[in-house]
Amino acid sequence: MSSTDLITVDPGILGGAPVFKGTRVPVKSLFEYLERGYTVEKFVECFPSVTKAMVCKVLERSEETLTAA
Repeated sequence: MSSTDLITVDPGILGGAPVFKGTRVPVKSLFEYLERGYTVEKFVECFPSVTKAMVCKVLERSEETLTAA
């Protein structure tokens, strides 16, 4: 699963905010949920159009990007 399989940026969807591909769920919402102490499972429960696999891949890609030398 590549980054383009995970996230869409389209000016016609939520003003161009990055969203999980095939949804209108902003990626930012995932990080807001986690910051507030919610689990990945709770996020997926609240946004059923986003799969747990998608969430895990976005988190993995974020970690890779932030820890790259």
